[in-house]
Amino acid sequence: MLPETNSPSRRSLLLGVATLPFLLGSGARATAPQRLPPMIVHRDPGCGCCGNWAQLARRAGYSVRMVDEPDMPALKRRLGVPPQVQSCHTTIVAGYVIEGHVPLNAVAWLLNRHPRGVRGLGVPGMPAGSPGMEVPSGEVEPFQVFAFNAAGAVSPLR
Repeated sequence: MLPETNSPSRRSLLLGVATLPFLLGSGARATAPQRLPPMIVHRDPGCGCCGNWAQLARRAGYSVRMVDEPDMPALKRRLGVPPQVQSCHTTIVAGYVIEGHVPLNAVAWLLNRHPRGVRGLGVPGMPAGSPGMEVPSGEVEPFQVFAFNAAGAVSPLR
């Protein structure tokens, strides 16, 4: 019988197996995703692309509730969405207003940074290729994300 010079001893194997759950458990807690705030997406009952955007938000980890809103213009006025950034759906998340097909990385930026004076973000219109407005050809119309404040002032998000 050959000596076991390079193989682990039974004791070291048992010790390794015993510590594995601790190591895996502590790593999982360190990288656990933080809980995202719920979203309420208000949409015109006849609009289908709003559901596409909501599905993207769900896949990103948001809890999304869809509300068919019979009077979207009144809702947008009440929430202070400036006319120049209006789109088809209006989302409320963590007290912010998200208007239209705003990319979810911009929403995450807003929720993480809480920029002073910003009431919300918007992408005007319904540009092809924006989140929720994807087209089979893969075409993406240029679009800009705008930030707006409670007074209705609008500026491009950089």
